[in-house]
Amino acid sequence: MLKVCSFLPAVTQMLYDMGLEDHLFGITFECPQQALQEKLPVVRCVMEGKNLTSREIDTLFSESKHQGKSLYYVDEPVLKQIAPDIIFTQDICDVCQIDTECTAAAVAVLEKQPTIISISPESLEDVFRAAIVIGKALGQEGKAHAYLEALYRRRDRVIDNLRKHRAMPKRVMLMEWIHPIYNCGHWIPHQIAYAGGIDMLANPSGDSIVTSWEKIVKYDPEVLVIAPCGFTITRTMEEMHLLTQKPGWETLKAVKNNRVFLANFELFTQSSAGTLVDGIELLAGLFHPDINTIPPHLQHKYLQYYRTDTEKGLAK
Repeated sequence: MLKVCSFLPAVTQMLYDMGLEDHLFGITFECPQQALQEKLPVVRCVMEGKNLTSREIDTLFSESKHQGKSLYYVDEPVLKQIAPDIIFTQDICDVCQIDTECTAAAVAVLEKQPTIISISPESLEDVFRAAIVIGKALGQEGKAHAYLEALYRRRDRVIDNLRKHRAMPKRVMLMEWIHPIYNCGHWIPHQIAYAGGIDMLANPSGDSIVTSWEKIVKYDPEVLVIAPCGFTITRTMEEMHLLTQKPGWETLKAVKNNRVFLANFELFTQSSAGTLVDGIELLAGLFHPDINTIPPHLQHKYLQYYRTDTEKGLAK
């Protein structure tokens, strides 16, 4: 049996979703909880166990990038113990995950050289195709196709329902970071479109970028979704004051109409095909609640941020 190490949580999640977790032996410290209970962490980060603010995290990553350093490292003795046949890594973001260059340096000393496969999607279709790449690498392409067919049916139900009700797209914004504010990029604008929204501040199939507050106020989204990369809704709540204290917050249409939502990051910035379809279903319910119902398994993945005198977020 082929032995696999997954150096990105999205691949780990897809391996589990496709029933291929028996091939998985090594993972990262950020992988899904089930994997962390069953598999050996191989990729670590110097920030593990630290409770840093958005600004501190952004500064730390910016400084390390400027200095040519990586905050991630491979536990080489564990990797040597596993002796994998395949390592899945990525090259799309050197901020959130270890990249192929760092991986190659770690495996260079191994007696048996594994195959390194980079999973680096830029669009939603790229994410779906990545499932085929993973399945094919393990000789299980059929399982990958079955996995995707089920996801396509869920996605298409959302599209068909929007078409049936002739729903007009909502003007929305999804934030990938709070301080500084980043718009959304890569596959997230495609998720938004499938869910019946349009984010004119987004960067489809490209990197998310710092976006000025003045531009957001001028854009005035009808729905605002806040899902910082790596943050749960509880963690995001700790930094909402950074937004609510900004000039013009109270005038935003989304704020005035109580259409501000906090959502768990994995539905958007963790690029496994299944979680991204979950994200589409959640967004469809947030954008068009009159015609879409949020599935029960996603009810705890978001929080509606009500406009109050004390600016406290309350669960819907």
